[in-house]
This record gives sequence, structure tokens and C-alpha cells, in this order.
Amino acid sequence: MKRLLSSLFLVFVLQVVSSTVFAQPSFIDYQRTYPKVANALRLKEDTLKSQFAKQGLPWPAKQIYVRSFKYDSQLEVWVRYTNGQPFKLFKTYKVCAMAGAIGPKRMQGDYQVPEGFYYINEFNPNSSYHLSLGINYPNASDKVLSDSANPGGDIYIHGNCVTIGCIPLQNDQIEELYILAAEAKNQGQDFIPVHIFPIRFNNRKSFEYLAKTTKDNQDLQRFAIKIKEVFDYFEEKKRLPLISINKKGDYIVM
Repeated sequence: MKRLLSSLFLVFVLQVVSSTVFAQPSFIDYQRTYPKVANALRLKEDTLKSQFAKQGLPWPAKQIYVRSFKYDSQLEVWVRYTNGQPFKLFKTYKVCAMAGAIGPKRMQGDYQVPEGFYYINEFNPNSSYHLSLGINYPNASDKVLSDSANPGGDIYIHGNCVTIGCIPLQNDQIEELYILAAEAKNQGQDFIPVHIFPIRFNNRKSFEYLAKTTKDNQDLQRFAIKIKEVFDYFEEKKRLPLISINKKGDYIVM
């Protein structure tokens, strides 16, 4: 009996040691192993916690939603803590440079920032542009509507304030956004939505610019009308609609 108990105890000890030795680090701990991320956390984490506290928001956010407006040069970060909650605006950043013009990206080398509905699919702690977050362009819609042979790719939200088709922020801003996204992923949000709109549709000056720019282009007009449906839905409900894509590549709000 004593021998059996000793064997069981030994098995238990080995299991504890094994789980301790071979436990996988959390996503945020893994990111912390990179010098630029570790430095960003050291400089920004307490500030972000303080900003959350001032807005009555628990730290960290379990889910974030990013939306950007090309013509208005803005990027917003919204947060929430359960699937049933409405999102709350945490912060608006200035997009510090712009490439291309109104309209979606349709081919490699057109210098266009995409327009549409995406999610973060890459965290790059060793980016040449300080830190960067990749988005999944081309998505299913882009694959239908863009150049079939060479639609382009490698679209990021990044630092260094330069761009040839991405969304650039100042370095201290991308550090904050990178931390917010990494914390959300660490909390279990595998698909962080990033919606890119041509304009802020509730800004009269921006809407007039869009109308002027697209007046002779029916394809852009139709695209803007479809993408505006998602903007309007979120403005009213502060929740994201279900979005499907039909065989023509059009976005459909469910």
C-alpha cells in the first residue's frame, strides 16, 4: 500500500513539474520577449490603465474594434467586455499620412489603402515601421473584385508615419494600439475587427467630398452605399452587424 501511495505521489509530482516546465507562455508574455514590445509596455501600460480608469473602463479590454476613416485621417478604438455589450469609444488617433484616393484597393502598386471589413491577422514586433498590425487584405470581397492575378497585400497599421498604402500612426500611438490589441488577443479575441471607411459618413464636409469624388463613377457610388450600411448600423447600435459577401463580391449586412 505504501509503495502504491509513493508511486501515485511520484506521478503527481511529475505532472506538476511537467506542467510548470512545459507550460506555454501567454500571448502577452510571448510578445513581451521582444524588446520593442517590452519597452512599449514599460512606457505605456500604466498610462493606458490610468486612461481606462478615468473612463470607468476595466483594464484590459476583452474585445476591441478598430475603425478608420481615410479622408478624415482618423482611427478609432472601441472596447467592450462581453459579446452582448455595446462598444464604447476609448480613443481616436490621427492617421498621420495618406496614400491614394477615395475608393477600395484593387491591385498591387495602386497605392490605395483598402476599404472594407477586415481583421488583424498578424502581430509584427520586429517591423521596419516600429511595430505593426497586419490586416487580412485581400478578403473574400477583394478576391472577387480586385485584380485576380495580383491584388496586392501586406497591408498594415504601423508606426514611422510613412505609407504607400497602409495606415500609419506616430510611434507612441502604434505602441498603444499594439498593446490594446495584444491584450485583447491575450483575453481570447482571435479576430479583432478592423473596418476601413472612405469617409466619416456623418461629417457633412466629408460626405460632400465623397459625393463630388464619386459623381462620375457608379461603381464607387454603389460601393460607398453598401459600406455605409455597416457604418449606420454601428452608429445606431454600437454593435457590429453580421456581414456576408455574395458571389459578386458585394458586402451584405445580415
